[in-house]
Amino acid sequence: MKTEEFNYYLPEELIANYPLEDRSASRLMVYENQLEHKNFSEVKNYFKEGDILVLNETSVIPARLYGKKQTGGMIEIFLERILEGNKILVQIGSSRSPKVDSTLIVNDKELRVEGRQGAFYILKLDNEPLDFFNSYGHVPLPPYIKRPDEEIDKSRYATIYENKELQDSVAAPTAGLHFTAELLEAIKNKGVDVLKVNLSVGAGTFQPVKAEDIKDHKIHSEYAHVTSEVVNKILQAKAKGKKVTAVGTTVTRALESAFHKRTPGDFKGYTELYITPGFSFQAVDRLITNFHLPKSSLLMLVAAFVGMKEMKDLYNHAVENQYRFLSYGDAMMINKKNV
Repeated sequence: MKTEEFNYYLPEELIANYPLEDRSASRLMVYENQLEHKNFSEVKNYFKEGDILVLNETSVIPARLYGKKQTGGMIEIFLERILEGNKILVQIGSSRSPKVDSTLIVNDKELRVEGRQGAFYILKLDNEPLDFFNSYGHVPLPPYIKRPDEEIDKSRYATIYENKELQDSVAAPTAGLHFTAELLEAIKNKGVDVLKVNLSVGAGTFQPVKAEDIKDHKIHSEYAHVTSEVVNKILQAKAKGKKVTAVGTTVTRALESAFHKRTPGDFKGYTELYITPGFSFQAVDRLITNFHLPKSSLLMLVAAFVGMKEMKDLYNHAVENQYRFLSYGDAMMINKKNV
């Protein structure tokens, strides 16, 4: 399939630059047996006793740093991954690429450029990287939000159920931003089993697919952990005809990685699972997700899940009806297409 088939017109004014005051006040486009327009708080009405809802409990690192080179040129550093030995893998925005063995300065602290890895740089810090980012980092708003991070982003570019001990993502699992504690409690009270997995969201999630044919794209790698307990509960629910709903493409990618093993079970490690049309979903029956960028691997996952024609129709409908797009935008809930 050609990447161009996943293109669509996204008016800039539909990109949400700020979150709504109330998380669950977002709009929700529901496509199950028919197309419906709801408020996100109404999502609870679509669950039945015995169903399963799966969340990504990862927590976001303040992954953006601002500093300068020794020569005085300003730089922006964006974390991709923490490595061993107080080293980090980063993207660097600069008028001129910094040289290997040069020094970068952030808040009077020195970071040494140790090497290159493709488009990324390897930097060495004097202390523990996570402590450094928590002290000096900024909320890593996506590149399509054209404003500096603000105080509101510290709480709103995060889910209410994040596990701070799993502070390992450089982007939020944004489908989960719509949930409040009260809404989750209402879902649990219906007899729904709310489970958690971890997928460390990398900056690669924002990268558009540039290959002409989607099969030639190298998908970004992300760390995931799905316990055998989660897998077994899903297997038991599916055996009873209950629905498994994934909150976001990150949860979908994690669960399908666990279920596409020879025998479904505990998954712990890096996944490069690339979900495109024709993929056979084994775990997820229903997906709650935000509206994604044109030509992105996330949009391809949605097309694989709901159907290519259906995805295009839904996105055209969302644009026509002025839905808010991307990380701080509205959401959709879709059923897996039966094939």
